[in-house]
Amino acid sequence: MDSSYQQLKQMVLEHLPLAKDAIHIYIGVACLALSVLLLRQPLASLRALALGLAVSVTLEVMDLRDNRNYPQLVRWLGSLRDVANTNLVPLIVVLLTKRRRKEP
Repeated sequence: MDSSYQQLKQMVLEHLPLAKDAIHIYIGVACLALSVLLLRQPLASLRALALGLAVSVTLEVMDLRDNRNYPQLVRWLGSLRDVANTNLVPLIVVLLTKRRRKEP
């Protein structure tokens, strides 16, 4: 029996025409947008990445808790990849914004 989190995740995957890895990217970008627009974090601040990092780690902890079908190393490596997928695009956006603001 799947947890309610896994059932919700499966429902989302069934209704969105996106790959699982693509959904991680969208979650990361959405968290960055929320940080900037609602939490008023500057886009050039690494603090703007905190929400995405917190959300991605929380989701992966729930996945690790629920997923016992694979060896532990495979689960951890998959979770690390998912955290990277979630946060890489926002990190690039923040770093490019920081760089641009430093240029004259």
